[in-house]
Amino acid sequence: MCRLTAPGVRIPLPPPEDITLRLAILSDIHGNLHALEAVLADVSAYAAPDQIWVLGDLCLMGAHPAECLQCIRSLPNVRVISGNTDRRLITGQRSPVRPKDAEEWAHFAEWLAQRDQCHNWTISRLSYADCEYLSQLPPELELHVPNYGWLIGYHGAPGNDEANLLPDMPADEILDHFLDREGRFGVGGHTHIAMDRELGAWRVVNVGSVGLPKDDPRPAYVIATFNGTAQVEIRRVAYDVEQAIKALEQSGNPSWQWAAENFKRA
Repeated sequence: MCRLTAPGVRIPLPPPEDITLRLAILSDIHGNLHALEAVLADVSAYAAPDQIWVLGDLCLMGAHPAECLQCIRSLPNVRVISGNTDRRLITGQRSPVRPKDAEEWAHFAEWLAQRDQCHNWTISRLSYADCEYLSQLPPELELHVPNYGWLIGYHGAPGNDEANLLPDMPADEILDHFLDREGRFGVGGHTHIAMDRELGAWRVVNVGSVGLPKDDPRPAYVIATFNGTAQVEIRRVAYDVEQAIKALEQSGNPSWQWAAENFKRA
């Protein structure tokens, strides 16, 4: 059931009186309802957040795009932004790609056809009300935390929902994306690879992916606790990926096998 349930046994966290703010931050659900439900169950069992942030890429790829959207919209105290695939779904845009070698070129036409079929099927599963909701999502979030400072949430990087901020990138390349921003804590998704780095005045966090993690088979999200400092915990949650793949097979998506390969790589 897609909801925040009553808390179960909790791992000890800082006493409530010492906490200014606690956020549960997730990203990149990609229509994977099985993974989303597992993550939300963990949020309920582990920590009662003041807010839930969802950093985009909500629908594309999995068997349940509309159901994931409905679930996210029903959450209490939730703030949501758009990701690059959300933008593509409602505008018809496609990401420019180029094959890296002759072998990829030989299969490029088929790859494009499979990709576009997956986009089109996802669009067919969404209502116009869903389209309107996606079109109204902001690209970023901001929040001032007393005794800490400004937080910003984005999909890829500030001002760019397709930028990749990676764990092994030089610090100056990451910080270039923050030059025109004032703040202390930046958090995003997009790469499907979790990270937590202290870079000068900035704490830069990637929450990983709920639906299609690349760095671990388990869905990832972050609990961030602010009480003068920032405590970041990257949480990993077990779920049955085979059930997610079976749902794809039964979904009617003509590109389900192509989409399932992304789940198998997770």
